[in-house]
Amino acid sequence: MKKAEVAHVLAQIDGLDASLEHAVEAYDSATQRLGAIEHEQSINRNELSIARQNLKRQQSRLANRLVALYTSGDSSTLGVILGATSLDDLLSRVDTVNRVSDEDARVVKEIKHFKRTVTRQKQLLAHAHESQAQVVSERAAAKASIDQQLAERRQLAASIRSEIVRLEAEERARQERLRREAEARLAEQQRAAAAAALQAATAAAVSPPAAAPTPEASTSAAPATAPTPVATIASPSESVGVVASTPEATVAPPSQYGGAVGIAMQYLGTPYVWGGASPGGFDCSGLVVYVYAQLGLSLPHYTGALWNVGTPVTQDQLEPGDLVFFNGLGHMGIYIGGGQFIHAPHTGDVVKISNLSDSWYAATYDGARRIL
Repeated sequence: MKKAEVAHVLAQIDGLDASLEHAVEAYDSATQRLGAIEHEQSINRNELSIARQNLKRQQSRLANRLVALYTSGDSSTLGVILGATSLDDLLSRVDTVNRVSDEDARVVKEIKHFKRTVTRQKQLLAHAHESQAQVVSERAAAKASIDQQLAERRQLAASIRSEIVRLEAEERARQERLRREAEARLAEQQRAAAAAALQAATAAAVSPPAAAPTPEASTSAAPATAPTPVATIASPSESVGVVASTPEATVAPPSQYGGAVGIAMQYLGTPYVWGGASPGGFDCSGLVVYVYAQLGLSLPHYTGALWNVGTPVTQDQLEPGDLVFFNGLGHMGIYIGGGQFIHAPHTGDVVKISNLSDSWYAATYDGARRIL
């Protein structure tokens, strides 16, 4: 096959991969919403059960009261009650009888309340069932789209099998080099942090106590305060290196989760699995969710939701552990320093390291978020 034809097929595969990422994220979004709906249904079913039990108990109390009225020969009250044509009519009549005790009135009031509660919970359950059916349909459509695009990708890949084998071998060698560089950088950062901590502890141990200020010092003018630095925030629609200036934005606080890098690197080479969020296989947001879960944080398994977590950071503010987003929030990864990030790219690939400056990522860069 000619080189130009191979390049054309590879471009088609890349286009399918980008489209596939959006389908996978649509599936993840539907899965997340389905989980929320099922949780809501569980709560509503429990509340409906409680309301029914309370209603039954209060109706029993009212029945006992009616028996007491009958056996006591209270004909005037009994006449009003016996004229009722339905339970609602009975409740209304009992509620208006002047000779009904305070206890009777309270029971009637609670019966009405529990009847309304039962009705409301039934309506909420019905609405949740409708929402559930819609989301299940969305998930099925996303899955069908994924399956179709996967079949197309496999067919295209088969047509240039030998070229793909060569490219995969080159990529494995490249990934090994990037892994060694990233591990060396991480080790150096850890050594520098340990040395800085030791130096600070030593300085604190040997420094003399601060002298009390002299009268002259206390009346001297205070030094001028340095102006607060102002950051710029990247718009989701802007490519890497192009940011919109927003005067009201401030520099983001330092990252607390640089440890995410070391955890994520343990899973280099793990296969991509759409919808995956475990060491058996990850999709892009699933990798982020799993890594941060090891740090004690529960994050949503959906790039659109993760985009709204934390605070925005510009590219020149990026620190290890920040989340970077691409392709209209169709893809994401974890920044590891040195202009690189770790991610689960697409089906047929594995968790790997890439450069923000690589052409596709630079062209589709949406921005970054720092988890606080």
